[in-house]
Amino acid sequence: MFRYPLTCFCRTIRTPIHYFPIRNFKSAYSLDKLYPESTIDITVPYEVQEGGCREDENEPFSGYIPVSKLTVKNSKSSGPGGQNVNKVNTKVEVRFKVEESDWLPKHIQNKLLEKKKTKITVNGEFYVQSDRTRSQMTNFSDCLEKIRSAIAEVTRKPKEPSEKDKAVLRMRVERNHRERLREKKIHSTKKMDRKVYVD
Repeated sequence: MFRYPLTCFCRTIRTPIHYFPIRNFKSAYSLDKLYPESTIDITVPYEVQEGGCREDENEPFSGYIPVSKLTVKNSKSSGPGGQNVNKVNTKVEVRFKVEESDWLPKHIQNKLLEKKKTKITVNGEFYVQSDRTRSQMTNFSDCLEKIRSAIAEVTRKPKEPSEKDKAVLRMRVERNHRERLREKKIHSTKKMDRKVYVD
C-alpha cells in the first residue's frame, strides 16, 4: 500500500507563459491593404467626412445608408420552410421618404422620383422588400443592397456609342429599310395579280 497520498505524485510543473500582443495584426483582406489609397471610413456618414453640400449636382452617393432614418417592418414570409415560416417574422420591408432623405444628394432624389415611379408610394416613400432567406438580418441586408442598386441604376450615365457601334447601327437601319421596301414591292405585286381585267 502507498504510504503517501496520491496527490504527492501528481506534481504539476509550472512554466512561465509569455503572451505576445496581437493588436497590430491585420488580415490580408483588411481594407487598408485592399484599398491603400482610400481615405473614406465606411462607418462614418459621407457628409461628416467630406462636409460637402447636398445640392451639388456632381456629388456621388457614398453608399452609406443611415438605418435610423429608415422605416423597417417585419412580417411572416411566404414559400417553403415548414412550421418555422408561420412562427418567425423573417420578411423585411424597408421604406423611406425620398424628399426627406438628407443622406441623399438632391439630384439623386429627383432621379429616384422620376425613374422609379413603380417603387414610390402615394406618400412619396421608396420601398423594397425581401424574403429571399429565412434570416431576418440577411433579408434586411438584401433590402439595403436593393436600395444601393436602385440608386446606382438611376445615376448610371449612358454609354457613348463608338464609331464601330454607330456603323453597325447604320447598317442595320439600312438593311431594315431595304427589307421593308422589298416586302412592300412583293405585296404590291400580289395585289396587281389579283386584279381581273374585263375586255
